[in-house]
Amino acid sequence: MSRIGNKLITIPANVTVDVNAENEVTVKGPKGTLTRKFSPLMIINVENNEVTVKRPNNEKHTKQLHGTTRALLNNMVVGVSEGFTKELELVGIGFRTSVKGNKLTMNVGYSHPVEMDIVEGLEVTCPSTTSIKVAGIDKQLVGEYSANIRAVRKPEPYKGKGIRYKGEVIRRKEGKTAGKK
Repeated sequence: MSRIGNKLITIPANVTVDVNAENEVTVKGPKGTLTRKFSPLMIINVENNEVTVKRPNNEKHTKQLHGTTRALLNNMVVGVSEGFTKELELVGIGFRTSVKGNKLTMNVGYSHPVEMDIVEGLEVTCPSTTSIKVAGIDKQLVGEYSANIRAVRKPEPYKGKGIRYKGEVIRRKEGKTAGKK
């Protein structure tokens, strides 16, 4: 029994969902259009502003695909109607960031500034010099790009310096103590 796979996906008023014969789903909304091809084992039905995902049998592989397919479809519907955002913050003396054209430039304690190309389909802004906001309609793309930004300088456990997600808690270590007796 898949609890997630059996849930219905409610389609908002301004979103349309089309299912192709080869299980290719196109979701159109006010923020854009997403298309994804799903496994032919899954049965995707669109009726009365609701999407249902059914599986043909109870084999382990189809059970795994059931919940995953439903979750990906739900993320597509949410993405084109509301969108996804991730916020990151830079912690450290002299750490700063800026967006110029199609490049994100970060000064994070290295001898050179780190430049990253902004992926098509994402909107990257810097509300302040120490914060980055990544927004887009594809949840996977937003999460992956945010993780790549964080990987430039992961937060270290002694002083907490680095790039972290907003609200992320870094477990701190004590470090060496002077004059143990």
